[in-house]
Parts: sequence; structure tokens; C-alpha cells
Amino acid sequence: MDSPSKTVVWFRRDLRIEDNPALAAASKDACVLPVFIWCPGEEGQFYPGRVSRWWLKQSLAHLDRSLRSLGAPLVLIRAESTLASLLQCIGAIGATRVVYNHLYDPVSLIRDHKIKNELADLGISVQSFNGDLLYEPWEVYDENGLAFTAFNAYWDKCMSLPIEPTLPLPPWRLVPPAGTENVQSCSPEELGLENDAEKSSNALLSRGWSPGWANADKMLAEFVNGHLREYSRNRMKVEGNTTSLLSPYLHFGELSVRQIYQAVRMKQIQWAKEENSDAEESINLFLRSIGLREYSRYLCFNFPFTYERSLLGNLKHYPWRADEDQFKSWRQGRTGYPLVDAGMRELWATGWMHNRTRVIVASFFVKFLLLPWTWGMKYFWDTLLDADLENDILGWQYISGSLPDGHELNRLDNPEDQGRKFDPDGEYVRNWIPELARMPTEWIHRPWDAPRSVLKAAGIELGLNYPKPIIELNTARERLDDAVTMMWELDRAARVATLSGSHEVVADNLIGMNNLDIPKAVVKKEVSCTSSSLDQRVPSVHNLKGSSCNKGLKNLNSERSKQVDINNRVAKMETSKKDKDLCSTAESSAARKRSISGSMCAVPDSCFSLSEVNTLDDSGSFKPHNSSGSPSMHPWKEEDGIRGEKEGDDVDAQSSIEGLRPCKRPS
Repeated sequence: MDSPSKTVVWFRRDLRIEDNPALAAASKDACVLPVFIWCPGEEGQFYPGRVSRWWLKQSLAHLDRSLRSLGAPLVLIRAESTLASLLQCIGAIGATRVVYNHLYDPVSLIRDHKIKNELADLGISVQSFNGDLLYEPWEVYDENGLAFTAFNAYWDKCMSLPIEPTLPLPPWRLVPPAGTENVQSCSPEELGLENDAEKSSNALLSRGWSPGWANADKMLAEFVNGHLREYSRNRMKVEGNTTSLLSPYLHFGELSVRQIYQAVRMKQIQWAKEENSDAEESINLFLRSIGLREYSRYLCFNFPFTYERSLLGNLKHYPWRADEDQFKSWRQGRTGYPLVDAGMRELWATGWMHNRTRVIVASFFVKFLLLPWTWGMKYFWDTLLDADLENDILGWQYISGSLPDGHELNRLDNPEDQGRKFDPDGEYVRNWIPELARMPTEWIHRPWDAPRSVLKAAGIELGLNYPKPIIELNTARERLDDAVTMMWELDRAARVATLSGSHEVVADNLIGMNNLDIPKAVVKKEVSCTSSSLDQRVPSVHNLKGSSCNKGLKNLNSERSKQVDINNRVAKMETSKKDKDLCSTAESSAARKRSISGSMCAVPDSCFSLSEVNTLDDSGSFKPHNSSGSPSMHPWKEEDGIRGEKEGDDVDAQSSIEGLRPCKRPS
């Protein structure tokens, strides 16, 4: 009788047992080696912040306990090259197959493409699955076969498509392969996700959060059965546990989006029979937040450049202000606008903000201060507990007006008005800005207008123990209008310069015309040699040299030859400090960014004072985007939020699922 095949299950951001397509497929007819590889050198500028790494460490320990109970413990590896580590695992157990679930961010796409081709060249079968989305990015397109660039059109199309209702069952038992002891593994502590200086701060996180897939299931059940009904009303409050708190579980794949979707749909059917209109509104708004998470992956996959520059080409002419002092004031929560400052101080202390607050502080960043949105996004990436690259990209691009359906370029939201709307009693501000704790509610969101007697009674000296506004509203409006006008002038001038013929005639035709520069991406295309509908279309194991899909699968009948190839490849890679092909997207494309983003501002190298550095080191270091001289557009995690509401529209169109708060729900 033939011995069972041996499969390496490569875990990434799918740290769960339930509804895990890769694990389910591997467990059916093979010995399974579950592996998680931590390769910090490949993370580049997207190296996770302190609180995000704390969550990952706890989640891995939880997953390991679950896999051990099934018979196959999780192998943890700290490495300089993911590919080399996978090859070492394959060689140690004599594996013939590697399976994993898709990721869609630019860094992972490059790495996955490289690994698929390398393993296929060695005769190793590679199969990848959809474990993160309701719809793959290549499954949704408009009538012309092009990618959508507006969320509403995208989500309407999604809702017209069928959804696979079946969730793969979790394995009852896993059979570990012989040779596992030969893999150079380590403990969660030895992965280096948390250093000694960070442990005291991280200890507080466990009081409010319980990472792990089993805990994620409990959080989902609690939300659907206890809080979903009031979601449409509670989501407008910036104080308290008013959102689903599911985003970190989603980011690390401890919870499947299909599980969430089906649980919510079941409630929708139940409440529809009860004719509960308020509950129906909550359902629709929550499903919309799921759709925004889907859309964030969709944009990143079809327009991978969006991690470093705006989707709209016009924004390359926008005159961002590289003011490091104002950037520092924003980070420290010392802008003089109470609601903005409260949000930034909450972020620093807890790694979390309500999605509505994220919109407010991000909008202030790009519209009041005119700072490059890539600076703010990178800071959010470094500090948010639920930092998620694709969601961060969508959120900051939306707020900065970089998307066709985003905030209008000249939209300026008054923090004072937002304070009265979302924190009417001022409790959120008082909680996070103790200097204003005694301020009357009438003046809490505009202390600069308060009479001297009121300020004195509240113990406030503007400019001393609480700052004056960093910029006046009228000045901010004038600067924003000037910036937008300059952008359109530079954009028209650039288009005139690229056109042939009479420049005078062209220039006259362009006067007063502000045409959006929206890129196009072909989604629907003929794909040959497709042997598996589960495999990721691009990059794919089928992108091999030659015309035959099977040409790259060599030496399948020669296990000895294959093992020699694998051992030689591992030995060769171990002699190199780093595989340059697996560098982060930002590092490998530095030269290209210089040419396409020359007008944009690089994230400051020294954006923290010496007194601030000690604190930063304790909470995750702030790293400059890149060394290319261009801003890298990233951070901002939303759980439910990434898009701000437009005037007259209270629909929270943020990005992935609702907010998380660093404290447990009251029982």
C-alpha cells in the first residue's frame, strides 16, 4: 500500500481551524505539517507595530494549542527567507505538496509568486485557496470586463453574484508526518514578536482583548445576538463599545468573513419575519462594512500601486506640505482641537480608535494640515491594534480624495461641529484629555472661544497646559482651496505638455475642465491551462515558463532527484543573508517610485523628538516609509471604518468591519 502523501500547510493570516480551506484540503488524504514562518526582513516598511505583534503572538499560541489537540502541533519558524524555510520543511518530511490561503497585498503577492514558481520548478505541487473573501478580486468586473473604481457599483455587482454557502468542515484529526523533528522550529517567545521593553505595556492589552480563533467565534456570537440590532444607532457614538470589535480577528484570519456573512444573513431572515425595520437597517449597514473590506482587497489586487500613490492620477500634482512639526503635534494629540487630540491620545494609549474617530483625525490630517496622507497611514500602521494594509489604503485614499467616490477634494469638516455631533456630552474628550476634564459641555469642543472666567475655573491656560489651535478654520479653508486650485492647474498643464498639435487650442479646450484621471484594469480575460479553480489567478502556479501547464512539474517520478534539488537549494539559500527577490515591495521598487512620485514627500526620518523616542520604542517604532524620497501610502486600519460620511449621509462607509475597543463589553 502506498504511504500517504505529505503536505505542508503554510499558515499566514488565516490563524483558525474552522472554515480554513487550505487546512481542510490538506487533512483529507495526507499527513499534515502546519507551519507559520516569521520573516521580519521581508516585511520591509510594513513591519507590524507593537500591539499588532502582541496580537499575533497570542493568536499563534492559541492556534498551536488547537492543532496539538488535533494531533499535529504548529511548527513556528523565525527565518531570513520564507522560501528557504519552506524548502527546509519540504526536505525534512519529504513533502510533495504545499497549500495555503490567498493574500492580496502587494508584498504578499510578490512573495507568493516567487515561491509558487520556485516550488513548481522542483516538482512540488502548490495549491492556494480563498480563505479571506466572499469574492475573489478576479471574479467581479463591469460590463466591459474592467475593474470597478467605485464602491457602490462594485458592491451592487457582488450582491448580484451567488455566494458559496458551504463552509469546509474543520478536521477531526490530523496525522503528523515523520521527520517533523528535523525542522528547525522555535517557541512563540523565540519568534521575537515581543521584546522585554514592550511586555509591561502589552500586559494591559490582555485585559480588554482575547486573541484566538475560538475567542473570535464567541465575539461574533455575542455581537450578532446582542448588539447587531442596535448597530445603526450605536455606531455613531465615539465613546463606549458601539461596534462589532471584530476587525483584529478578521485581519489575522481568526474569523472567516463567510462565517460573519452567514451569521448575519440568518439574523436578517429572522428579523424580516418580525418586520423589524430598525434591525433591517442595522443589517444593511453592517453588511456594507463587510463589503468595504472586500473592496479594499479588490483595489489592492487590481491596482497594486495604490499602496504607494493615489488611485487618481491627478493627485500626483497635489501640493502636500512636509511640515514635520505639525505632524508631531498631530501624533501627540496637541493640535488644539479636542476631539482630534482625544482620538490621537486614545490611539497612543490603547492601539485603538472608533472608526468614526479615525475618519475625523485622518480628515484633519490631510485637509487642515495638508500633510501627505502616506505619513498618516504609516503612523496608523505602526500603532493600530487592527492595522490592515488593504483597509488602511482604502481608508486614507478615501479621506484624502484620492478615489473617484471619496471625499471631495475641497471638503473640510469642522472638528467643533463633529464634536457636538459624535460626542455631544464631551465625555470622550474628558476621558482622554484630563486637562479639559472640568470644562463645561458648552465649551468642551471649542475652548478657544470660552470666556477667561470659564477657562480659569476649569484650570486651563491655553498655550500652556492645553495648546491653542494649530491652525484657524478660516486659514485652513483658504489653504485647502489654494491647494486644490494649484493641483488642477498643474494637472492641466501636464496634460497640455503631453499633447501634440497647437498648445494654444488645447489649453483653451482644457480651461475649466477638471477631469479625473481614473486608471483602468482588465479583470475578465481568457486564462489558459487552468487546472484548478481554487488556485489564485495572478500570480499563479500556472505562470511557468513554456506553453504547457505541466512543463514545470519536473521529476515527479524521481523522489531522490527531487530531494537532492531541494537540499541543494536550501544549502544555497542559507549562504545568502537575504533573498533580494523577496524584499518588500517598497524596497524593491524604490527607483521606480523616485520617477513616479517625485512631487510627493517622504515620511520624515526624524519625526520624533528624543524625549518621544523612548516612549515610541516601548510601543513599536515609527519607521520612515522608504528611502526613495516618495511617500508610501499606507496605514489606517478600520474595522468599520475607512470612509467618512458625506454631508447628509450618515451611512458609515468605512472599511472593514466595525470598531474594536480596548475593553471588553459589559456583561
